[in-house]
Amino acid sequence: MEPVEYIEDQGKPIALIVRREYEKPGVSFFSPYEFSQQLGILLHPAGHEIKPHVHNLIARDVRVTQEVLHVIAGKLEITLYNDRREFLTSRILHPGDTILLAYGGHGIRVLEPCKVLEVKQGPYAGRDDKEFF
Repeated sequence: MEPVEYIEDQGKPIALIVRREYEKPGVSFFSPYEFSQQLGILLHPAGHEIKPHVHNLIARDVRVTQEVLHVIAGKLEITLYNDRREFLTSRILHPGDTILLAYGGHGIRVLEPCKVLEVKQGPYAGRDDKEFF
């Protein structure tokens, strides 16, 4: 299993998975420039420092919710669908695995009791934020 997997449908990105085994030193970003969620790993030795900084206020036009799930404990199966709601594939995620859900749809089945960190754009739009199928 590759430590980074890109899942596409007819050239359109659906998801990207970074497995716990990823070990390339330095800063590695995996998501394309145009994604509203930028997913990367920083792998530095002891003593490395990042200069104190603030992030500038920049207006961004975000039209789609992209979410990141990081499995802290347990095991889950994620099913991925294209924009036409057609099943594409499924993957098992283990502790330390991270997935960025970019486009299309997804479902989750918990295989072992899970603790999962989720990150997505806000503010949450309530019932308007998603459509079940």
